[in-house]
Amino acid sequence: MTDIFEKLKKARGPLGKYQEKAEGYFMFPELEGEIKPRMTFLGKEVLTWSLNNYLGLANQPEIRETDARAAAEYGMAYPMGARMMSGQTKYHTQLEKELAAFVSKPACYLLNYGYQGMVSIIDCLLSRNDVVVYDSESHACILDGLRLHIGKRFVYTHNNMDNLRKQLEHAHRLAQLQNGGILVITEGVFGMAGDLGKLNEIVGLKKEFNFRLLVDDAHGFGTMGKTGAGTGEHFGIQEHIDVYFSTFAKSMAGIGAFVASDKDIVDYLKYNMRSQIFAKSLPMAMVIGALKRLDFIRTKPELKENLWKITHALQKGLKENGFNIGNTQSPVTPVFFSGDVAQGTNIVVDLRENYNIFCSIVVYPVVPKDVIMLRLIPTAAHTIEDVEKTIRVFAEIKVKLERGDYNSNQILNMNINE
Repeated sequence: MTDIFEKLKKARGPLGKYQEKAEGYFMFPELEGEIKPRMTFLGKEVLTWSLNNYLGLANQPEIRETDARAAAEYGMAYPMGARMMSGQTKYHTQLEKELAAFVSKPACYLLNYGYQGMVSIIDCLLSRNDVVVYDSESHACILDGLRLHIGKRFVYTHNNMDNLRKQLEHAHRLAQLQNGGILVITEGVFGMAGDLGKLNEIVGLKKEFNFRLLVDDAHGFGTMGKTGAGTGEHFGIQEHIDVYFSTFAKSMAGIGAFVASDKDIVDYLKYNMRSQIFAKSLPMAMVIGALKRLDFIRTKPELKENLWKITHALQKGLKENGFNIGNTQSPVTPVFFSGDVAQGTNIVVDLRENYNIFCSIVVYPVVPKDVIMLRLIPTAAHTIEDVEKTIRVFAEIKVKLERGDYNSNQILNMNINE
């Protein structure tokens, strides 16, 4: 017989095994100060490209004032209880109505968290006889939701429409045999590499295969489309998305999420989503804050315009300097280098210690073993000067990488508190 705790202490997990060297620097780093492009990391100012604060709302004075006023009036406990029991307010309902109208759906339901919400949506929508088909690069919340599905799953190669058709053929045969339905799941904007789900091509297959479409648009809401209503608006196919999901954690710079669909489907979710039925209602300060943020998205198009001004400048400058930024069609800006984990680690240390630039690194197994990806998230709060500095620095680290300066299994000196 094995003691569970002893087993866990030895295993540590795929990330936990790096805890001793990584915590406080690569994992769980502490960025301090007001949320803006320049923050403090380990005692010094760094230019930050790692915050999903797309529209710069996190530190907007009028929004901060609204948050503070709502917290002072209602506290962080009200309403007390789950929505179904004692946690319903007119402001929760108002936010749902305004979100539904903004994304052109008949109805909407608030969720406490995006990750938790997506897991529960998938679990709620599917029965054992239903078949799900999903993109191979779907977010972890989708994959965890699929783990709860006891029916059949088919995965298609990322954004490969020929492979999607093949998987749909399998799904269609099985669904007919089992008297079940088909749900296709994809993302609007893939948050790691920034490319868009091929929503226009996917909806083109709906009539032939008779499936319903769930889109996770966490990175598309507020950034994509003429009004910021998302990737469906960008492609002009919003009405063909059967279940639209997004979070407040990106463009809204808050906490919470929502799901929008036909009223009957939203009603079904309201009465059957366990993660919401058995969880405390979203606090009033966050709901009123979200109403204010949504109003900014609707009435201040200059925020999205400035986001894309910074995005275009950053991506154009990187490409002109010979950098590979993949197939991004969104503000998410990956920069790919050839190298191993040790080299990537030293690049990040050099960026933070000697150039005062803070960005995220992605290595194997998220990308192939010989690939390093630095992920930059431009925001409306960045400046052209920030972009120009970053491109200059990246040009220097590219030379260093090619020269072999980072070829060491010994991590460069880190300014980290012991």
